[in-house]
Amino acid sequence: MIVLEGITKSFGSPPTEVLRGIDLRVNDGEFLGIVGPSGSGKSTLLNVLGTLDRPTTGRVEIAGRDVSALSDNALSDVRGHRIGFVFQQFHLTEGRSAIDNVGDGLLYRGKTRAARRREAAAALERVGLGHRLQHRPHQLSGGERQRVAIARATVGRPELLLADEPTGNLDQAAGASVMRLLHQLNREGTTIVMITHDRELAASLPRRVRVVDGRLVEGEQVGAGAPGPDSVPAETREVSA
Repeated sequence: MIVLEGITKSFGSPPTEVLRGIDLRVNDGEFLGIVGPSGSGKSTLLNVLGTLDRPTTGRVEIAGRDVSALSDNALSDVRGHRIGFVFQQFHLTEGRSAIDNVGDGLLYRGKTRAARRREAAAALERVGLGHRLQHRPHQLSGGERQRVAIARATVGRPELLLADEPTGNLDQAAGASVMRLLHQLNREGTTIVMITHDRELAASLPRRVRVVDGRLVEGEQVGAGAPGPDSVPAETREVSA
């Protein structure tokens, strides 16, 4: 699904190097966790994976397509059809219903409003919010808002879901519910890459990589499947420091 080769990323003048020679492969159907201290380059790496940032040097391949030299319009097309994004901040539009927030994820696909609302309703049903279609963000709990955000990210059935601290603003119960949903989406075939500071959540994932000072310094494999948090033995619930 993803191939990164020799990725560097610098900002500013004089340039500050944030990513330093990243090589990474993510197979179709994987659930990968990216861990590391604050300021290590995790979010920049996720932005490069999602074509939101162009690398300074190196090659990015997504679903067999080299996107490194694509135009901005072509990159927008890749994001619109192949990639969904979920963030710690839900980024929902206040004053608009859940169904319209989710339907907005299809605006760039040329679908009619009726078609967008029909697909949005189905996406909300998949995440367990079929009874909240007309509710606005301020009428929803934090966990429900994140589920709306996930429905919006997946309404177009993207092959790749990128999640940046998706449970960071949630209490333990809501965070566990969101993680069960992400594991379900992964079992259904979605490739997921997730940034998390939560060591226990990271330990529930079948594969983790660690970023420190812009370098990929450690990878950890925990079996071939995609177990949920409750299925991971306690002795494996630790990401090496």
